[in-house]
Amino acid sequence: MIIVFCCHDFASVFGCLNVSDCSPVPLCKYDVSTTMIIRPGPVVDFLLANQNARDPYSLDWTKAKRSLKNLRIKVSLSNQEYKITGLSEQLCKDQLFSLKQKSIKNDNGEAENLEITVYDYFVNHRNIQLRYSADLPCINVGKPKRLTYIPLELYSLVSLQRYTKALTTFQRASLVEKSRQKPQERMTALQRSNYGTEPMLRSCGVSISTNFTQVEGRVLPAPRKLVEPTKIERWAVVNFSARCDTNSLVRDLIRCGDMKGIRIDPPFDVFQESNQNRRCSPLVRVEKMFEDIQSKLPGAPQFLLCLLPDRKNSDFYGPWKKKNLSEFGIVTQCMAPIRVNDQYLTNLLLKINAKVPTIILGMDVSHGSPGQSDIPSIAAVVSSRQWPLISRYRASVHTQSPKLEMIDSLFKKVSDKEDECIMREVLLDFYTSSGKRKPDQIIIFRDGVSESQFNQVLNIELDQVIEVCIMIWCMSFDTLIIVFTIYPVFLYAGTVIYNKICHPKNNDFYLCAHAGMIGTTRPTHYHVLLDQIGFSADDLQELVHSLLYMYQRSTTAISVASQVGTFMKFEDASETSSSYGGVTAPGAISVPQLSRLKENVCNSMFFC
Repeated sequence: MIIVFCCHDFASVFGCLNVSDCSPVPLCKYDVSTTMIIRPGPVVDFLLANQNARDPYSLDWTKAKRSLKNLRIKVSLSNQEYKITGLSEQLCKDQLFSLKQKSIKNDNGEAENLEITVYDYFVNHRNIQLRYSADLPCINVGKPKRLTYIPLELYSLVSLQRYTKALTTFQRASLVEKSRQKPQERMTALQRSNYGTEPMLRSCGVSISTNFTQVEGRVLPAPRKLVEPTKIERWAVVNFSARCDTNSLVRDLIRCGDMKGIRIDPPFDVFQESNQNRRCSPLVRVEKMFEDIQSKLPGAPQFLLCLLPDRKNSDFYGPWKKKNLSEFGIVTQCMAPIRVNDQYLTNLLLKINAKVPTIILGMDVSHGSPGQSDIPSIAAVVSSRQWPLISRYRASVHTQSPKLEMIDSLFKKVSDKEDECIMREVLLDFYTSSGKRKPDQIIIFRDGVSESQFNQVLNIELDQVIEVCIMIWCMSFDTLIIVFTIYPVFLYAGTVIYNKICHPKNNDFYLCAHAGMIGTTRPTHYHVLLDQIGFSADDLQELVHSLLYMYQRSTTAISVASQVGTFMKFEDASETSSSYGGVTAPGAISVPQLSRLKENVCNSMFFC
């Protein structure tokens, strides 16, 4: 095991993972796995580094409570280990508890209780000097019926603890930076690992060769056919960035559009943020900007190009998107004006081209981070529309009970002729956008389920799809269901593998369509659960491979079918939500519904 400290008070750990694989011959797969561990040391130092705070008094204690939950600590006084169960509601100098005074008896001969603060107890009774704990919460290491509070500065984190909470953007980037390896480096490390000499394996009669498994495969050619571009007419630029040259950016964008066949008219106006608004909060700055836009624009624009003050994860992104999509129904595209080049502008134009105006579905469920079991899961279905095109999508999102993997909102019957959930919405949208033509076939790509859940997909989710089709059109359609996972083996870009490492009985294959710029690239493992359409193996692999090139945000192939790739834009919702805190049992809370979008943006690809 190798530990590399990579960011703040976290470290990445490299270890090896042994997994048995289903194939005609038993195989043992071993590879490098990376996780985050917490650097041992004072709890205060961990919180300061995790939140990038200046001092303990500027910490966000709601975030601190989530990040400390269930971590193991030891008290410097006794060197005894505890598990953190929470924080005190009051500050250390105000948090009271009952102290039994054995030297003072009441009339019944029992020791009297003295109400005393935690701070006074440690300073006056234990003679411990506390430098800054008086104005900070205490850490609770007790049980719900027997709370035990100790000042924060007396705790230290125990070594070698995995950190399973949600990471910040910087921490995720640092983890990737420290853990990635080039293909040859990874191969050399695995060959030199010499696992065959492990005493436990040898005692069991297991030997591991240093040679890699040889498999047969073929390389699929990349598709070259282009979709007709659109025309960008009524649009405007909104600039929150003081360092961006908007005139130069607009010129480059129009020039790049001409090169790609996308006609872009000059913007109606460029709205610059007033200097006096730059010190306001992001929400206020967005409100002020919209007041300016409404006073100058004669009508709603086709879309707004928003220049953020920094990277796309800035505090502006959420308020700006919500204001456009939920309140005004305006399609918007955000960008961070740093290192703008032709490749960046081409990717931006692909997204704008998609946003201005056989059914294929992508389905997935996003959950909250480990330990946040009170945050609702988010189920989404991305569906193709405007047949025969399969590069236009509509996204439908519903909340459901926390940690529930099977989608339960595909069909919910309201009456004999109506239901109120996802499948009816996407099927009717396909029907109206395709010239009132019913789908002859339904292809479903399902992400995020394990092999033990395959039967649940067929018995629960497929049944809901069939019920919706029968309710709307009194008939069901031929259906193809493909489940896939990103798998830790490494292949060349465009390679498809259908033997040796595949299941001996199931219909499955590995496909790696994209080439990573840095590090090794993991293929996607596809399982065909149901094929009523009757695809041949070659046709199905070609179909999946072509769909990987249709993601509107990229000029090259991605790792998963584009219908599911678009859904991944929603996954941050369960991690960045600040409306929920603490930990409760799944199903013990009500599930709030998401805000409804304006109808005129529902059918645009606002999620690109």
